[in-house]
Amino acid sequence: MRALKIAATGMTAQQMRVEIISNNLSNMNTTGYNARRAEFSDLHYQQIARAGTVNAADGTVLPTGVQVGLGVRPAAVSVHLAQGSLSQTNSDLDLAIDGNGYLEVAMPSGQSAYTRDGSLKRNAEGLIVTSEGFPVAPEIVIPQDARSISINPEGEVYAYFAETAEPQLLGQLSLVGFANAKGLEALGGNLFAETEASGGPLVATPGEEGLGTLRQGYLEDSSVDPVRELTELIEAQRGYELNAKVISAVDQMLGATTQVR
Repeated sequence: MRALKIAATGMTAQQMRVEIISNNLSNMNTTGYNARRAEFSDLHYQQIARAGTVNAADGTVLPTGVQVGLGVRPAAVSVHLAQGSLSQTNSDLDLAIDGNGYLEVAMPSGQSAYTRDGSLKRNAEGLIVTSEGFPVAPEIVIPQDARSISINPEGEVYAYFAETAEPQLLGQLSLVGFANAKGLEALGGNLFAETEASGGPLVATPGEEGLGTLRQGYLEDSSVDPVRELTELIEAQRGYELNAKVISAVDQMLGATTQVR
């Protein structure tokens, strides 16, 4: 019976859906995290009688045919790009991106990665880095005798010193946009990598080229909606149970077949 394998693909699909929901819920407090959604499509079809086939000598054509579906398969895990709420931290190096865009990060391999996690730090050399210690591009060094720093919405970084009243411009942060941000490859650690699907990076000043602006002293919360995730979890659980009932019903039918004398 095909129903056994069909129901098995349904159970596998719902299991994957639960795994995606579980990952979303576990990241509900991750800075700048966007929820993922599992997407599915129907599997192959067995054409027992093709639509349009001549069915009689007089040329009668089958209007629909007989097509038997063979189950479901994963099609994509799509990122739901949404702006998370901004939480005030009052930290000089906490930056929230208000709008589209990513901060560029220089990886040890020499490649660039991209993040919306603006919880930045200063290393021993004064370089602005991520929580993992990766330098933010373009590199900006904060002098050790700087009393405080200020970052305006356009990304200009100023340092204040005890000796002078006027701030000193240290550099300017930029943002990076992509034609298809959903095509970025997730690397973990709130980092993403460019792919063929995402298109090349567009580097621009915050507030230009459709990119957002920076908010100093804020962090972007996760965009995960716990109520929606729990609702989808219940749906996935019920879908898994229904497919399991199909397998149980097919097992009873096969059992009845083997008991025929």
